[in-house]
Amino acid sequence: MAAAARLSVKMSDFEAVYEKEIAMPSFDVVSEADMIEVKNAVEQSQKEIATRFDFKGTGASVEHKENELTVVADSEFQLQQVRDVLTNKLAKRKVDVRFLEDGDIKKVGGDKVKQVIKIKNGIESEDAKKIVRVIKDSKMKVQASIQGESVRVTGAKRDDLQAAMAMLRKDVPDMPLEFNNFRD
Repeated sequence: MAAAARLSVKMSDFEAVYEKEIAMPSFDVVSEADMIEVKNAVEQSQKEIATRFDFKGTGASVEHKENELTVVADSEFQLQQVRDVLTNKLAKRKVDVRFLEDGDIKKVGGDKVKQVIKIKNGIESEDAKKIVRVIKDSKMKVQASIQGESVRVTGAKRDDLQAAMAMLRKDVPDMPLEFNNFRD
């Protein structure tokens, strides 16, 4: 009976080691804005606009809805100033301004102008293909696969994955990339 118990323990140890060898280290490349920080930056912008002398008595404002920011002002010049306030607050809150996609400036009732700014979340398919191509062209010992709005990178060694992260930061500067779900 003791020999049978010892045999089952040895077998379960072998299975645990076998499963650990199969699981390869990986991480996900994503492009997602921290919406809580965006909300905080919008609130700070609203406070500054309310207290600044050059915006007193004007209809200048910033509104946040889902994945959109709406900037309203009395003139295009004021609109640009409100946008500057917003981008400064976003930068202070460590939100990359490359997430913002400017819409057209539209005239709204009277002299008011309005601009809708979309907040991009997720990696588009063309950008995901570019990331996969950059990884494959680097001849590193990692594989990349597109997983919806993210790219999963797997490799045999943790060092290879860290080198892939550094390479992506350097070779793909036009996208705000984040790396999460690192599994060792």
